[in-house]
Amino acid sequence: MAEVYVTSAFSKNNSGGNKAGVVVQDYHLEEEQKKELASQLGYSETAFISHSDCADFKIEYFTPEGEVPLCGHATIASFVTMNSLHMLEDSHYSIETKSGILKIDMDETGMVFMEQNNPVFYEKLEKSDLADCLDPALVAQNLPIQIVSTGLRDILVPIDSPKHLREARPDFKAMSAVSESKDVIGLHAFSLVNSHELTAVCRNFAPLYGIDEESATGTSNCALACYLFHYGQKQTEYIFEQGHNLGSVSRIVVHLEHEKDAITKVAVGGHGYLNLKETFKI
Repeated sequence: MAEVYVTSAFSKNNSGGNKAGVVVQDYHLEEEQKKELASQLGYSETAFISHSDCADFKIEYFTPEGEVPLCGHATIASFVTMNSLHMLEDSHYSIETKSGILKIDMDETGMVFMEQNNPVFYEKLEKSDLADCLDPALVAQNLPIQIVSTGLRDILVPIDSPKHLREARPDFKAMSAVSESKDVIGLHAFSLVNSHELTAVCRNFAPLYGIDEESATGTSNCALACYLFHYGQKQTEYIFEQGHNLGSVSRIVVHLEHEKDAITKVAVGGHGYLNLKETFKI
């Protein structure tokens, strides 16, 4: 039997957020067993924490469809879980992932920040490339559609208004086909908000990996912050909300450090809370 904690990450006012499974005990499971456990649990990602020879912890991430190299909200959920179980004694940690060794920081409020890789900007796409995925008329004119990664490749899609973003009707089959052809995790659609308290509202679609829509994605929003910085919205902190269409509003904070116009550090953070513990037969 395996004990699995269910923890919400990137919560707003101790509600909402995105749930992830977290396995804190190393059961020495095979890959197929981890995939099966993630499938039984049914959340978009489940994190498996184990010993690392090169970092404080090793974390592996499985969707119901298989392993992914990194997951922001499942990482935040992992540290919220370990903190709730009094497994942590410090505020600075390192984790070994398939995307490299990353740093984790916790502040005095319990917010967990996860450092990501510096951004890589890939090809720009045309509206026509996504015509079967979303209504091209909704795409904003002043920013490009582009693949960006701080650990996972996502297609960033600017939408011209929060209203149009909320009303957008995605075609998940078409998104899966585009995601496969472009070698990306999915599409991250966003609309800028004219507020000092909120940078943008977002919707994230990754149907190729069995996630039609997700209420919080740390890696995608890190890529989005770097993209906005690159295209002129130069800030040290970006605040995003996601999950409105799913009735589970998430708040994701991204911190950037830079020298002149070069990003030198990017980290995504959020609060979270422990929901419950479940036991599964493996």
